[in-house]
Amino acid sequence: MAVHDDCKLKFLDLKAKRTCRFIVYKIEEEQNQVVVEKVGEPTESYEDFTASLPANECRYAVYDFDFVTEENCQKSRIIFIAWSPDTSTVRSKMIYASSKDSFRRELDGIQIELQATDPTEMGLDVIRSRAGGP
Repeated sequence: MAVHDDCKLKFLDLKAKRTCRFIVYKIEEEQNQVVVEKVGEPTESYEDFTASLPANECRYAVYDFDFVTEENCQKSRIIFIAWSPDTSTVRSKMIYASSKDSFRRELDGIQIELQATDPTEMGLDVIRSRAGGP
């Protein structure tokens, strides 16, 4: 599975320049490559991010999660989410599952990885606990 250059460039923008809050990636089966589907503005919320994931299709996503620790320190964690809803096709789940590790290796700087099959598995409470926030 090829990875479009834009995938890595947008990720670097998120990681280094913080010019976006999240990135949703999809696999274009015809071109056999991962491409950027949507980029979220820095002002967009976690709810905006989850709303941009299709209910019946698999996606990869990266979210820049800002939080304040119990010691009152501002922190940020870059979270990789493999979104594979139960309602997506078996073929789609297989393609995304088999390509995940090689795609994730292209994105240097991921701090947390989640696999989610429904919205509750990537709720804000789950993200907070995995990131180490209160």
